[in-house]
Amino acid sequence: MNRILSLLFAIFISYPAVAGAQDKAPLKQVATIPLPGLKDGDFDHFAADVEGQRLFLTAEENDKLEVLDAKTNQRIHTMTDIKAPHAVLFRKDLKELFVVEGDASAVRIYDSENFKPLGEVKVSIDADSIAYDSATNYLYVVNGGREAHTPYSLISVIDTNNSKKLRDIKILTNHVEAIVLEKAGPRMFINLTGKDAVGVMDRNKTALSATWPLPTGDKSNVAMAFDEANHRLFVVARTPGKLIVMNSDNGKVIADLPAVGLVDDAVYDAQHKRIYLAGDQYLDVFEQKDPDHYALLSRIPGAFRAKTGILVSEWNRYYLAVPHHEGKEAEVRVYEVQP
Repeated sequence: MNRILSLLFAIFISYPAVAGAQDKAPLKQVATIPLPGLKDGDFDHFAADVEGQRLFLTAEENDKLEVLDAKTNQRIHTMTDIKAPHAVLFRKDLKELFVVEGDASAVRIYDSENFKPLGEVKVSIDADSIAYDSATNYLYVVNGGREAHTPYSLISVIDTNNSKKLRDIKILTNHVEAIVLEKAGPRMFINLTGKDAVGVMDRNKTALSATWPLPTGDKSNVAMAFDEANHRLFVVARTPGKLIVMNSDNGKVIADLPAVGLVDDAVYDAQHKRIYLAGDQYLDVFEQKDPDHYALLSRIPGAFRAKTGILVSEWNRYYLAVPHHEGKEAEVRVYEVQP
């Protein structure tokens, strides 16, 4: 009996500590947005209409684009007849959506109010990742490569003011993933996934100025984020799961930390000095102690292939897309960012 009482007492005194630790978690789930009617299959990327308080989510393998109300946490519209949507850009000034549709080999343009098609810009097959330069209104679109059966990939430059492709930049590997642009200069950082390296290019030119290999053993770099103020590039490998921190001036590896696998979206939170990595079964949150030191702050339970996430700092919210799996309906989990 004394042993039982001692055990119960130990559990009792430990409970406040556990509750306190949960209260101090970097993300607190505050809502769930149900997405009934979807079949098994990955989501790919989000985009936000900050002023209109809407989210756009590409249901890649369901050939749909979901429109969500961030005020009521409800689905308000589903765009159908979308051919394997990957990335989406919302231009509030034009009230247009630019949807990268891989199976249509096009960036299709839609009215963001009534969702009617307005036109398209043709690219190669398997169009996927994007980066947007708000200074020029140019959209950079990764396409071609493996499914095009070419030894190279393309980054197509699209003038979104006129819905016109300006040029194709040839990248000499058949697998390119995320790209990020610096704002204070002309450089573009490219995940050369087929080479397990990062490419650097002046986006006004047509050739890489540098290639930075990943640390030995780190492979399949898909996601990327950027802390431009501190000159730190966050590259995420899938094999094995790693967060790699590089000096964005010279490619020097600053840190190489174990992380969740299958990450598709990496986000840098400049306000809270954190990096969010959405991957298979978990959402990893890393702390940036200073530009040279990083640590895993929290590993939050996720779900099967829940690898699509977005931080909307204006709303103090992080969103995680959870696909339909084993009879469980798809959903979006809504988290409040904690100080």
